[in-house]
Amino acid sequence: MTRLMVAALVYPMAQAVLFGAGLIVALILAPGLSAQISIPLVVVITALISMPLSWFIAPRMMARYQKRSAARFNRA
Repeated sequence: MTRLMVAALVYPMAQAVLFGAGLIVALILAPGLSAQISIPLVVVITALISMPLSWFIAPRMMARYQKRSAARFNRA
């Protein structure tokens, strides 16, 4: 359950970064393609890619926090 909550927090940030990069790539590589087609396509693709990416990042963020807090409690 914790992994899902952390992934839900990471998802919008990952999606925003991927959207920005995808939009730049789409506008550079296909300038003749209509923006009405390319921008919604980039939104959908980055939304789908961000889901597994945030699920992959979440345990790494939790492990970093757990390692620090465990070291703090083991000192005493």
